Amino acid sequence: MKKRFVLLSLIIFAMATQWAQAQTPEEKIKQLGLTIPEVGQPIANYVKWKQVGNLLYLAGSGPKVYGKVGADLTVEQGYQAARDTGMEIIAVLKAATGDLSRIKQFVKVLGMVNATPEFTSHPAVINGFSDLMVEVFGEKGKHARSAVGVGSLPNNMAVEIEVIVELEEKKPF
Repeated sequence: MKKRFVLLSLIIFAMATQWAQAQTPEEKIKQLGLTIPEVGQPIANYVKWKQVGNLLYLAGSGPKVYGKVGADLTVEQGYQAARDTGMEIIAVLKAATGDLSRIKQFVKVLGMVNATPEFTSHPAVINGFSDLMVEVFGEKGKHARSAVGVGSLPNNMAVEIEVIVELEEKKPF
């Protein structure tokens, strides 16, 4: 009887683990209580994304959070701004692919922080984006990354983030 209980427990654990891994990114977003925003129009003469082969290059995106981290904003506020930018990037990815499950992996991220010259915690700010990608996409969301400080960003945005992702091959029907 005890062996059956252990075996049944292992089967249930394996099924639960498999179910958790089988969740789509959209289901994870819903589970986190987040909503994918609408994709806004570019602010100049460029496109939000460009696909080359199986790589999808996203233009820089930023939040509706303004000011310099280290003067107007704390590290925590910068982290939240980067996380908000992550949701905007997810919206662009959804618009570009039609299905977030098509993302095979995040390849490279460039995170720019509008910061004072003496501010040095740029990675802690851009972690807001990176943490969200891993929460939503799991291992596929882990990426190579640069996090740098800049003297200014368009419209005084707190952060701007660029992304390159690899897409799964489209399956022929």
